[in-house]
Amino acid sequence: MEPTLTLTSPMVAVLLILGFTIYLFVSEIVRIDVAAVSVMVLLGLLGMVPGLDGLSDPQTLFDGFASNAVISIIAVMIIGAGLDKTGIMSRLANVIMRVGGTTEPRIIPLVSGTAGVISSFMQNVGAAALYIPVVSRISGRAGLPMSRLLMPMGFCAILGGTLTMVGSSPLILLNDLLPDGMEPFGLFDVTPVGLALLASGILYFVLFGRLVLPLTNGKGSSESVIGYYQRVYGLDLMIREVRVDEQHLIAGRTIADLERGSGVVAVATFMNSELRVGPWLGLTIEPGARIALLGHAAELKSFEQRAGLTLMELDVLADALAPERSGIAEVVIPPRSGLIGKSVREIAMRKTYGLSVLCIHRSGETLQTEIRDLPLAAGDVLVSHTRWDSLLRLEQDRDFVVMTTDYPREELRPKKVPSALLFFFIALGLIVFTDLRLSVALLTGALGMILSGVLSIDEAYEAVSWKTVFLLASLIPLGAAVENTGTAAWIAQATLVNLGDVSPWVLQAVIAVLATFFTLVMSNVGATVLLVPLAVNIAVAAQSVGMDADPRIFALTAAIATSNSFLIPTHQVNALIMGPGGYRVLDYMKAGGGMTILFLIVSMVMLNIVY
Repeated sequence: MEPTLTLTSPMVAVLLILGFTIYLFVSEIVRIDVAAVSVMVLLGLLGMVPGLDGLSDPQTLFDGFASNAVISIIAVMIIGAGLDKTGIMSRLANVIMRVGGTTEPRIIPLVSGTAGVISSFMQNVGAAALYIPVVSRISGRAGLPMSRLLMPMGFCAILGGTLTMVGSSPLILLNDLLPDGMEPFGLFDVTPVGLALLASGILYFVLFGRLVLPLTNGKGSSESVIGYYQRVYGLDLMIREVRVDEQHLIAGRTIADLERGSGVVAVATFMNSELRVGPWLGLTIEPGARIALLGHAAELKSFEQRAGLTLMELDVLADALAPERSGIAEVVIPPRSGLIGKSVREIAMRKTYGLSVLCIHRSGETLQTEIRDLPLAAGDVLVSHTRWDSLLRLEQDRDFVVMTTDYPREELRPKKVPSALLFFFIALGLIVFTDLRLSVALLTGALGMILSGVLSIDEAYEAVSWKTVFLLASLIPLGAAVENTGTAAWIAQATLVNLGDVSPWVLQAVIAVLATFFTLVMSNVGATVLLVPLAVNIAVAAQSVGMDADPRIFALTAAIATSNSFLIPTHQVNALIMGPGGYRVLDYMKAGGGMTILFLIVSMVMLNIVY
């Protein structure tokens, strides 16, 4: 087989730009989105140099910003924000935590597995975008960094695209690229391979996650809320849930009776199908009630032994006490406050203001015992558990100065759940059951969220990660240059020519490796269009010399391997999770290196076993 292409000046320029791009990504001399924009501008400038015709077209250089992929990502971010705004994602996170608990080895399979299954019937970037708010909720409640959960979820969303023939764009295209007369693939023909890939990805992170996943907090945070109050005030606080049995003595008494002399504070209750968060001291405790108690670890342990109630992790009340709804705050009594000289009990602080006072910091000393009858003084810092909506109201009250500023001020809109679900399923239905372009289908759902009041237009703009948009849109011209100048075809043909006489296994593996490389530097659709015909021709040529090479399986190998995109954040899903997870390019290379090799091994073995 002789190569039909020779190396040209535009090809050399593209190869040099590819090397420069990888250097910028790995070295992180500039931010990754700035690097991508720089490469796009460099392509535009070099396109004006004589002899480099075809490198880039100034008229289409910025078409990436209007591409189907980029518009789709913007739309799914808005849809995801709309679902999150209604509280749907918080409920899903609550269900996952009830089943999986709060440990990595149990949460990762649940989150990653469900994201992978969902992505088998919708675009993987859409599944990943919907799961980012879920992972954020789980991260806050379980105390696990986002970086330990987002990458497994994102990688498995990519792997889930191999579960069905509609799970990813390459597999959707595959049947159209097969030669006339070749049997097309059915919807679930690829499922055994996809299931093995998804299972291997989950197992990889369960076994090796502690070694390959970065330990960052994401979004620039450096210290947890509980950690801050423990460091400043020595508060070793915990929240636990108890269930009151019918025979227990506390049944029929009040919340005030439960708290009296215990040192713990009841911050939420659920009984008779009614949820209450905040000051309900006079509430009568019914049999079967669930009560959330806040206090020091030692006090909770003492309460458990004395009261005969079993403390457990938050379950029924986990959603009500999620960090986005309530937490610990600092409030100062100013010199002209009308509360000076009055005690917490006298004021009925919980009932009147929604503050469950945990300690009072006065003149450099933290007072934690017998504080309810202590007269308040100017300058007192009240460290309290409160709902964020109550704290927001206190900011307008002249009797307080709210020191805590970094808390969620968003207002959930549970009444908009029907509208949010309606437009989500409309978008999903358009994707699965029509031939409408993905971007148009998703924008239909996003626009419906805005017009129905689930999100305001300003909230929709804020939901978009513009870093991700610029990263992907700026790399699209580079992928086009790799394809249009013939660089990709030259690399593929030169590689196969240099192989010589090898076994069908080796040929199939080389096709998979080439697809893996191309999908890192160009769109997976472009890589599929280029490599599927090439893979079929290679198999036919191998058959002509007596090799047992199946053109149909070689084509499927190329289409599946274009999902093997884990080494750098050029895949849409990897770019999407980069910001929320606080990842660097080196983090992808560390975790993605092993995943890339595992993908190649599992896919090759399964393709040859199944077919």
